[in-house]
Amino acid sequence: MKQNAVYLIGIGGIGMSALARYYNCCGFFVAGYDKTKSTLTQELENENILIHYTDDVSLIPENCKDAENTLVIYTPAVPKEHSELNYFLSNRFNVIKRSKTLGLIAKNKHTLAVAGTHGKTTVSTLLAHILTVAADGCNAFLGGISKNYNSNLLLSNSENLVAEADEFDRSFLQIFPNAAAVTATDADHLDIYGNIEEMRKAFGKFVAQIKDGGTLIIKKGIEIELPKNNISIYTYSYSEPCDFYASNIKLHNDSCYGFDINLPNNKKICNCKLGVPGWINVENAIAATALAWTVGFDEQKLKDALAGFIGVKRRMDVQINTKKLVYIDDYAHHPEELTATITSIKNMFAGRKITAIFQPHLYTRTRDFADGFAKSLSLADELILLDIYPARELPIDGITSKIIFDNVQCKEKILCKKNELLKIADKKQFDVVITLGAGDIDLFVEPITKMLNKKLNI
Repeated sequence: MKQNAVYLIGIGGIGMSALARYYNCCGFFVAGYDKTKSTLTQELENENILIHYTDDVSLIPENCKDAENTLVIYTPAVPKEHSELNYFLSNRFNVIKRSKTLGLIAKNKHTLAVAGTHGKTTVSTLLAHILTVAADGCNAFLGGISKNYNSNLLLSNSENLVAEADEFDRSFLQIFPNAAAVTATDADHLDIYGNIEEMRKAFGKFVAQIKDGGTLIIKKGIEIELPKNNISIYTYSYSEPCDFYASNIKLHNDSCYGFDINLPNNKKICNCKLGVPGWINVENAIAATALAWTVGFDEQKLKDALAGFIGVKRRMDVQINTKKLVYIDDYAHHPEELTATITSIKNMFAGRKITAIFQPHLYTRTRDFADGFAKSLSLADELILLDIYPARELPIDGITSKIIFDNVQCKEKILCKKNELLKIADKKQFDVVITLGAGDIDLFVEPITKMLNKKLNI
């Protein structure tokens, strides 16, 4: 590209911040706007990236006001009336979406893409870790912060690029991978697709973009139209026999699992152990291993990578784990994700009381899946339910958290305002507590952890 400056509108988003870091590492002048200051934007500022938090054209740095030398990247979450976005559009800057930018970067790499309505962040982060430890390294654009590397961006001299392929806004159709995994195609983003059939058609288009001679790794049981071009197709599962699956699964005293990984042609990698808890993460490890298998790895180093994986922030993220009290934070915001997380935790802490604190994300998702949310949350023993986090949406008449709450079957349940949460939580005697959601519930993780540690006298 000819530009020497990059400006990002919505720079604090997880995908946008990875791009900001990438261009900053490549020597570009990088700046941007975001609506809200966060830990992530503060980290970017510490990396000498200029950020402001008011939509004001006058705050755009002079280095980013030359149309010939500035690339402008925006996220679809930015409203159309955004004044800075319109300034760049009206002055004929090169303005492109985040997804197209990632597609352009991936174009000249050996791209391993992970798609799915859930699971893709953990799978892609674990894949990047496996390739770093057990293969020739990789470059990675992740949808979460890897706790191993404290970043959502990994860079190396390798030709391998790991990309999280996001189905929102059909973003993943900008990527033409050499190999791809599909982890789930449960209904989601129906505000974009209208119905599950259209969403699954988009997944079909995505896998059809795998390059000739490439590989598709797909979870067993997923029903989408499979590519007819010259690619290899393999299935994976948690424990059901197929091309890649786990067997001899054992729960260890530290809540993590040991298992064997079964590979094609009756091959097996025995005595693996994953460094993060939850049966769902064993399944994620199988998917990541399958994708890594397409480029090759050292088996002993693979086992080292699995054992040394310490997870992704906000994905089954253990904050406290004692005999008296457990606190785990998770990003789950879809009924299927909630089911996977809660059942994983129930398996890990059998017989203990599970309290779920959940913040629904988006009015449309709440409307479309209210019954599913109620069913999933009923798996917990106790529920504290917050108001809906609106994100990019305006309220919808009649759509509140109460339409979930009324159908939850927990014996104990509380509907509470966000500003009441800490007061209510402080009065509780939790056993195992989980915070769940994709909104701003993450802002409560630190204060809840401090409050609970104080009760434990830690």
